[in-house]
Amino acid sequence: MILPSDDSGPRADIVLPCLDEAAALPGVLARVPRGWRAVVVDNGSTDGSADVARALGATVVHEPRRGFGAACHAGLLACEAEFVCFCDCDGSLDPALLTGFVRRVADGECDLLLGRRRPQERGAWPAHARAGNAALSRMLHRRTGLRLRDLGPMRAGRRADLLALGLTDRRSGYPLQMVVRAADAGLRVAETDVPYLARTGKSKVTGTWLGTWHAVRDMRAVLAEPPVPAGVPQ
Repeated sequence: MILPSDDSGPRADIVLPCLDEAAALPGVLARVPRGWRAVVVDNGSTDGSADVARALGATVVHEPRRGFGAACHAGLLACEAEFVCFCDCDGSLDPALLTGFVRRVADGECDLLLGRRRPQERGAWPAHARAGNAALSRMLHRRTGLRLRDLGPMRAGRRADLLALGLTDRRSGYPLQMVVRAADAGLRVAETDVPYLARTGKSKVTGTWLGTWHAVRDMRAVLAEPPVPAGVPQ
């Protein structure tokens, strides 16, 4: 299950929000770097995902409240390492790449590093999802001044920094709220290219126009929020 990765770098916990990902979990957990802890947050799966993850050595957290943000935040609260990473567990992204993310944060290059998804195969990133992402990137620039080309789920930062942001969104707006509040708090946000593959199974968000519309609606609400000082109570 574990990779023979570079043991000299900093260690991290990886939050893997999970809803019916039993088919993808073995491959994803096999790519978790050696010495890192995989925190699989089961968000109400009915396909035995939690049992699969536990059998493969992951820490399993159960979050009964449905929502991508609810799962991500439950995972963040369960993390213990200095550095925390987030990655989808549907097979579309490679957790092994996060060693480089954490090293760049640890070296002081940035405080929050995002993965800019670069599709590697046809159908990996539907046109409507790309269009929604591009629109949100433009709105993010107007709101914060950040010039990011993607608001993807793969990212890394220091646990203390992320907790201090006081994130409140528990739906699709969570990843964007993290970036907005990081910018408001003066954290340095950067992005780096990562390969993006077709996911295993059906997408719960970007697989349909309706799912994408709901995600964009949640994120527009985040962008409309006034700046919130870092360090507010959880």
